[in-house]
Amino acid sequence: MIGRLIGLDHGLARIGIAVSDASGIVARELLVLDRASKQEDFAKINQIAIEHNAIAFIVGIPYSDAPEEQYTQADKVRTWIGRFQEQTDLPIIEWDEQLTSDDAREIAKIQKRDRRAPIDDLAARLILQSYLDALKDGLAPPPPRP
Repeated sequence: MIGRLIGLDHGLARIGIAVSDASGIVARELLVLDRASKQEDFAKINQIAIEHNAIAFIVGIPYSDAPEEQYTQADKVRTWIGRFQEQTDLPIIEWDEQLTSDDAREIAKIQKRDRRAPIDDLAARLILQSYLDALKDGLAPPPPRP
């Protein structure tokens, strides 16, 4: 038993949120948070963590093999993480989110979601499940205790 983790898929308009079971085996999508101000977003995310007795956040980082720009999306997410870390007592672990949006779109089709419906919660679930699977296989660091 590792404790519940909250997976986050950071986006400009929305934040996808997922949660794991307490044993750290399976992740499920929770909700899509429409972005407001950073303060409001951080407060809502922290409240969700409290409600689920979470011990850490797993945040997707969009790594890319493409030629680097001066300021990448990964840099933007890391800046957001830095600001969020100032507003939470829980540890934050960065995790590769490469291709999760593509996979989330496929899952949305299987679930017969409306094409226009956001898939950020599915992407958050995929990020979190990827971390949980890697943790089980000894390929990811365990979450530090808050």
